[in-house]
Amino acid sequence: MAPRERNKTLTALAEVEPVLGACHAEAQRLQFFLCESVWDAEAVNTRRVRLLCEDPATAPHEGGVLVIDDSGHPKHGTKTDHVARQYLGQVGKVDRGIVVVSSLWADEQAYWPVGLAPYTPACRLPAGERDPAFRTKPQQAADLVADAIAGQIGFRAVVTDCFYGDHQGFVTELEGLRVGFVVAVKPRRSSWTAAPDTRPRPMPPARLGGAARPRRAAGGRSSAASTTVTPRPGGRPTCPCRGRLGTLRCPGLSGHGPK
Repeated sequence: MAPRERNKTLTALAEVEPVLGACHAEAQRLQFFLCESVWDAEAVNTRRVRLLCEDPATAPHEGGVLVIDDSGHPKHGTKTDHVARQYLGQVGKVDRGIVVVSSLWADEQAYWPVGLAPYTPACRLPAGERDPAFRTKPQQAADLVADAIAGQIGFRAVVTDCFYGDHQGFVTELEGLRVGFVVAVKPRRSSWTAAPDTRPRPMPPARLGGAARPRRAAGGRSSAASTTVTPRPGGRPTCPCRGRLGTLRCPGLSGHGPK
């Protein structure tokens, strides 16, 4: 219904003449469908999603993502439901209009809307924010994610902007649903990561010349047979521990202490 040269009137949507075409059968059927017929919007949406899931070109899979966002559009007057003064993303300021929270499945090949929920401002409810029917946008977004999971729509992660990423309640809901998510956060918000482990690691057992450390015999003396003493040409003899294990007392030379 969108790609029309004239899309503001019923006759234009039915592609008939502006005035005389109002009596045309196509215009009358569209008028009856919009104004008098009884149909359930959720049932129609459920059928639409089912057809998209059955089509191989648009069927969801575990490699896609579920995008959460809201869309605000100007709407004057007070008769239409959900209309109030609120922030509208389309105009970038607070104005009278309507806001809808929606979920969209996407991958590299296709994307299509999954569900939507019109946001009802607190001023439109009898008890305001204390009204049982009041739901914030992050709460509605979490409900849309839960509905997608219940509908067995596979996705790898939930993706959204900083409006929802900065809302701790929404992030907590995603963690409770056990789904992956990639959310934007504002620069002023701090984030933490695990600190590196700087604790000293235990040293491996000391070895002498590739052999195990000599055992101490009774009386505190080590066995001389387990240590090899190497004479230094033109000087006093040295042992393999010299220069390597400075705190090890050489058992092969009398009086040879720690380096």
